[in-house]
Amino acid sequence: MCVKALLTLTCAGQFMVLLDNTIVGAALPDMQQRLHTGLTGLQWIVDAYVLLVAMLLLSGGVFADRFGRRRVFLAGVVVFTVASVVCSLAPSIDWLIAGRVLQGVGAAALSPASLALLATAYPAQRDRVRAIGLWAGFSGIGLAAGPLAGGILVESFGWPAIFLVNVPIGAVLLLAGLRVLGESRNPSAPPIDVPGTVLSVAGVGAVTYGLIEGGSRGWTSPVILGSFAAGLVLLAAFVVVEGRVSTPMLPLRLFRQRLFTVSNTAMVVVGFALMGSSFFFSQFFVYVQGTSILVAGLRTLPTSLAMVIVSPYAGRLAARYGFRVVVGIGLALAGLGLLALGFVHADTGYGSMWWRLVVVGIGFALTMSPLTGAAIQAVSPREGGLASGVSSTTRQIGAVLGVAVLGAIVHTRESGGASFDSGLNSAFLAAGGVTLACAVFTGLWLTAARTPRGVQAEQSGGQAVSEPPLTAPPSRPTS
Repeated sequence: MCVKALLTLTCAGQFMVLLDNTIVGAALPDMQQRLHTGLTGLQWIVDAYVLLVAMLLLSGGVFADRFGRRRVFLAGVVVFTVASVVCSLAPSIDWLIAGRVLQGVGAAALSPASLALLATAYPAQRDRVRAIGLWAGFSGIGLAAGPLAGGILVESFGWPAIFLVNVPIGAVLLLAGLRVLGESRNPSAPPIDVPGTVLSVAGVGAVTYGLIEGGSRGWTSPVILGSFAAGLVLLAAFVVVEGRVSTPMLPLRLFRQRLFTVSNTAMVVVGFALMGSSFFFSQFFVYVQGTSILVAGLRTLPTSLAMVIVSPYAGRLAARYGFRVVVGIGLALAGLGLLALGFVHADTGYGSMWWRLVVVGIGFALTMSPLTGAAIQAVSPREGGLASGVSSTTRQIGAVLGVAVLGAIVHTRESGGASFDSGLNSAFLAAGGVTLACAVFTGLWLTAARTPRGVQAEQSGGQAVSEPPLTAPPSRPTS
């Protein structure tokens, strides 16, 4: 097995997954027009994917360890590629949402398996840190390329093209992976926590359904109240099950550590505010300011570019000044940037817009790697991979809730007679307020600790845009 070829394949796989995260946002206005759907449909297009990734990510890492990292990686590539074809051919919003669910399943297998393959191929810590740094760099490129690539593809060919672009990448990954990748597994990997996985997907899914559909069906309708009640019951059952099974997907004992609990709570807020607000960026430029989809994609670039540029330095700053200082400053900047976006309108010139997007990107770039580093530091070294996976999962859960809650705010404002522009202002202000409150929360409770040298080296590998690297070849790698 050629190690360099393995590195190239795993980076390309992660690039494809991360590209899909941002390229879809650029296509939402075109999807809304051609599929004749409203804001609720757009929310489901995004959340159907993120929900499955969030809830299956931890299980995907364990699945790869038990049944073979090569096998799960290639299976994830196949599922993701086939799902992309389904999305591109979708004749209706329902078919597109189904395809996005399938994409989420593929990504939840592909992404942690790619990182597990890297951890196995580079047993020396120094080499592994460099490899994961490249893996993270490709993740950042995927995030940054999404808005521009989406704008170009949608303007030239329509929204199905953003999914078809995955097909040649997936085909190359599959053919090359069959020839290059060697199989590896962990014979002592824990069994899959099937009850926990099912309950988590069902519980968060029920709450998400209530949040997304509440604006159109009515917040007091029996269906919506029933979905919230069912979600709470299922999540309570999840907590009970996780406390009793021998190998839970989410060991609740980890949350007895204040550093772990606070860092993951803050990560939920990061996912909430970042994904929830960016969901509306292209829609603001297209529907409020009347730009083309391509121009909208270009105008949303400052946030992702700022994140890519600043992210490699976040871990180093946290190692020097402590988690609490860097995260607090990052959340404060992000919150202020979002509050500033809450005062833009149709006549706001781009000269007054771009710096707000940059501040938001810098702020969130300063938070993600240190927050995951704090979670890793709170646990034993052998649980570093699991801590990183939990951090990724909490961020994805926050993203699901952000799209649902901020979308509900916009929908409710419109139902009350406000304009879409005013609804967006309320959503941005809400996201900014929550982020600033979290800045105060972390400033008070996130333990300011110096990062150990080994963790410091890994945090500085440029992972903040996707996920921080692992401290050792883990039994539960994550994306």
